Amino acid sequence: MSTPSRAIAGLALAILTASVGTSAANVALPALVTAFTATPGQVQWVVIAYLLAITSVSVAAGSAGDRWGRRRVLLAGIALFTVGAAVGALAPSLVTLIIARAIQGFGAAIMTALPLALAKDLVANGRTGRIMGLLGTTSAVGTALGPALGGVLVGWGGWASPFWMMALLGATALPFALMVPSARTIARPRHRFDAVGNVLLSAGIATYALALTAPVPNWPTGPLLIGAAALVIGFLAVERRADAPVFPPAMLRHRTIRTGMITNVLVATVMMTTLVVGPYALHDGLQLPLPLVGLVMSVGPVTSAISGVLAGRLVDRTSPPVMISLSLTILSIGTAALATLPAWWGVAGYVGALVILTPGYQLFLAANNTHTLGATDAEQRGTVAGALGLSRNLGLITGASAMAALYTSLTAGADTAASGSLDATRSTFLIATLLAAIAAVTSLLPSRALRATPRKEHP
Repeated sequence: MSTPSRAIAGLALAILTASVGTSAANVALPALVTAFTATPGQVQWVVIAYLLAITSVSVAAGSAGDRWGRRRVLLAGIALFTVGAAVGALAPSLVTLIIARAIQGFGAAIMTALPLALAKDLVANGRTGRIMGLLGTTSAVGTALGPALGGVLVGWGGWASPFWMMALLGATALPFALMVPSARTIARPRHRFDAVGNVLLSAGIATYALALTAPVPNWPTGPLLIGAAALVIGFLAVERRADAPVFPPAMLRHRTIRTGMITNVLVATVMMTTLVVGPYALHDGLQLPLPLVGLVMSVGPVTSAISGVLAGRLVDRTSPPVMISLSLTILSIGTAALATLPAWWGVAGYVGALVILTPGYQLFLAANNTHTLGATDAEQRGTVAGALGLSRNLGLITGASAMAALYTSLTAGADTAASGSLDATRSTFLIATLLAAIAAVTSLLPSRALRATPRKEHP
């Protein structure tokens, strides 16, 4: 294997490890209830801590890569993830495990953001799409493998086994990541690190995520959302005066970046809707046994894995903006099919809709990442990659909370569970179709390239 190939393998393995880490621990939750004599609400913080951490520091992770070197920060992220996994496996208490998961999440934020920027540094423009497609495929494979491997390991070796697996994956990714060359275009600014901006942004994002996760009844969603808005406003005020802002507000004035982030949020919301509503639609609406629900749901990740690299090659051979519009059109058709076909054709209709939807999603990821990072000056590529990760995570959180709540509210008062589920599924996916259509319209707005933001220098 050549050095560039080993470097790409290192980036893919980092993303695979972080993706497995996102989903593998979930299957251990029932075992954690027994092991730590805890309630389901308490062990749910094992998931929430990871989610909050990976979301809140996404932009900071990319900005740190731009400042101190992307490979160096990536190696630190992998080490952080690995240590967090090992500490989690050895955790003597639930509190220790939750802290370990937060450490993992901080590492995973780096492992999902910086490989995108590093991949753009490694390959020529004509090959960027296929690399983005490969990384998207790796993410889908990791997400699909996580629950399956985690379930087998929990049954074989107890709740700690998935965490040992994640530690092993991290230790394996580290030597491959060492083969990734450092980008020569990284700037070495002399100004101070924007600590206040990083804290305000991370706190605002974490507060928003915390508001929507609602792990217990009567969760103060409203006050938390107000607090999140206040923190973000404070962040923007600080960034306007910062010598080296963690996320320059000027970036949002560039249509390429702004459009890429907006469509990323909307698409991630739609895709998370399929993951949180799909099981109920199949089990309650179509009366499918639980073992078969998992089998049908696996069609999505499998199709994503198959179509990811092909989508990347298509992006390289055509225009990324055109592919973005095409992918969002396919995505809209797929969500509309999810809203209508299951009621007509049952499970076959649901599977057919997934086969339409997921290639559209993979094409979007490859095209949007290629186009957005390609329009970014190399000096700020890590920051923009982090912003793309942030927007995706915000969409995932919104889909998991708001769209799930919408589905639940629509099933209330139904005559039967089956009819109520099918009606709620139809309405929820029609809303998702509207979101996909808004993303498609947004993608048609004209865009322009982002160049390095002028920086103030200290005398």
